[in-house]
Amino acid sequence: MKYSIELVPRSWETLNTEAEEVSQFSQINTLNIPDLLRFDVRSWDACDRLQDKFDEVIPHLRAIDFDLRNGFPLTDFFRHSKINSVLVVEGDPPQDISHRTYRNTSCELIRIIKKELPYMKVYAAIDQYRTSMRKELDYIHDKLDAGVDGFFTQPFFDLKLLDVYMDMLQDTEVFWGLSPIHSETSKSYWENKNDVVFPSDFEPTKEWNIKFGRAMIKKVQAKDDNVYFMPIRANVSEYLNKLLAED
Repeated sequence: MKYSIELVPRSWETLNTEAEEVSQFSQINTLNIPDLLRFDVRSWDACDRLQDKFDEVIPHLRAIDFDLRNGFPLTDFFRHSKINSVLVVEGDPPQDISHRTYRNTSCELIRIIKKELPYMKVYAAIDQYRTSMRKELDYIHDKLDAGVDGFFTQPFFDLKLLDVYMDMLQDTEVFWGLSPIHSETSKSYWENKNDVVFPSDFEPTKEWNIKFGRAMIKKVQAKDDNVYFMPIRANVSEYLNKLLAED
């Protein structure tokens, strides 16, 4: 079982500080870095710099950001780095219209990476909220056909929904997402931006999130699967201390 954590690269200073804090938790062996255009730090550069602190580092790659007509532009970078895993997402259109994007799908980038870097372990994203379960499962199968090795999900807030997806993907390597929501504003964001339907007992409090998180970790452990922490807008050390504390 692996525990992965996502750290947002707002700046080199904050990223280094948070990575140092997280590295003190022996359970956390994998680091994920999203590639967010509003920040200057690129995901692959961050992972290259921080890989000595974790067993595995996984930069996120936005498929629409790369001109794939002549192959994958970062092939040489990855050949010379010790990064052996990436997470491919399709990517949302940038707010800055001057940023060039391309009409690539996740599957196209997955195929090219697998061709040019056959040793690379390629993960893809599962968004259990963006569409119907049938369409998402079809998209998962398309990515598997393209050569993907495993998946990282959006955060779960409902153990019943988690059970359904775990049953469907029981023979696939998955990192199941877990993210705290500590305010009504954050809850509203997930509802309106990501179409999340929260369970009736949900409360945007630290207590509810820790109780739910522990229950989810136990369920994932029982299946010998993996957990993906996304402590967005939360104190990383405080969150992990409470979540991973022994009862």
